[in-house]
Amino acid sequence: MPQHVYDVAVVGAGPIGLELAVALKRAKADYVHFDARQIGYTISWYPPQTRFFSSNERIAIAGVPLLTPDQGKATREQYLTYLRGVVQQFDLAVRTYEPVTGIDRMGDGFTLHTRSRAGPQETRARRLVLATGGTDRARRLGAAGEELPHVTHDLGDPHTYFRRRVLVVGGRNSAIESALRCHHAGASVSISYRGASIAENGIKYWLVPEFQSLVDSGRIAAYFETIVTRITPTHVTLADKAGATREVAADFVLAQIGYEQDVSLFKKAGLELHGPRGAPVFDEETMQTPVPGLYVAGTAVGGTQEKYSVFIENCHVHVQRIMRSILGVDVDAGCLKIDLPES
Repeated sequence: MPQHVYDVAVVGAGPIGLELAVALKRAKADYVHFDARQIGYTISWYPPQTRFFSSNERIAIAGVPLLTPDQGKATREQYLTYLRGVVQQFDLAVRTYEPVTGIDRMGDGFTLHTRSRAGPQETRARRLVLATGGTDRARRLGAAGEELPHVTHDLGDPHTYFRRRVLVVGGRNSAIESALRCHHAGASVSISYRGASIAENGIKYWLVPEFQSLVDSGRIAAYFETIVTRITPTHVTLADKAGATREVAADFVLAQIGYEQDVSLFKKAGLELHGPRGAPVFDEETMQTPVPGLYVAGTAVGGTQEKYSVFIENCHVHVQRIMRSILGVDVDAGCLKIDLPES
C-alpha cells in the first residue's frame, strides 16, 4: 500500500507552531505536527512565576483570549496553562516527544525521519514548516570549570540559593531578573558583566530602578567590564579589560548570557543560512525558503539573536503568510477567522 502523503508537516509546537496548527485544522488541511519535547517547551524553562514582557493580547494565539486573574501580564505558569487549553479546545494532534532526526527531499516534497517511543518512523509531506524557535541551547562561557555541578544556565527556583553566595554572569533581562529574585530569596548576590553598565534597552523597565538601587547601596556587588576566566568549587576568577584579575566567592554560578539556535534541521533540509546570526533565508511575503515547499515560522526566522527583535508578538503574521501561500487562505491577525476561497 502506498505511504500516505500529508499536505503539510509542521515541526515545533511553541506558540506560533500551535497557531499555525489551528489555522490548518480550521481550513481542513491534511497536516501532521511534531515536537521533540512538550508543547511550549522553551517557555517551561522560565523560572517559576516569571512574567512576560509582552501584553497578554500580543501573545494570545488563534483568537483565544489570554486572561489572568489580576489582568496583569501572564506568568510562565499561566501561559503554559493557556497553551494546553488551546490544544484541548481545538483538539490538536501534536506528536510530542517525537524528534525529527532527518529530512530527505522526495519528488514532490519531504520524507521526515522521526524517533518515537515505538522506534524510528517515516512521514511524508508535500510541504514542511519549521517553527523550531531560536533558543535551543545556552551559550557557553568558555571558561575553565564551566562544567562544574554548581554552574547552571537556568535560574530554576530561587529558593535554591537561600543564604548562599551567587554570582550571576550577564547584563540583560534574564541576568538582572535572576539577580533580583535571588536577592529577594535571601542570597548574597554579585554580578559580572562585560559591558560598562547593564543593557537597559533589553531589560523589563520595572526591574532597572530596583537593580540600580541595590547596586548603588552595595547590596548587590556589580563587577562591570569583566569576564569569567576560571571557576572553582568556591570562587570565580574575573578579568577586566586590562587583564587584572580578582577572585569572587561563589557557591553557585548562574551564566545568564543567552541562548543559541540549533540549526541542525535547517541544514538537514538543505536550507541556506546567512549573516552573523545564522538566520534562515526566506521570502518575507510567503515565508518560503529557497528550498521549494520548505517554510519557516516564528522565532526560528531570527537565527541566534544577540539583541532580540523577533518575538512571539511579531510572528503572528507568519501564519497569515504561510496559509495564503500554501492554501490560498486568508487568516486574520489573531487567527480569529478564516476566509476560505470560493469553490
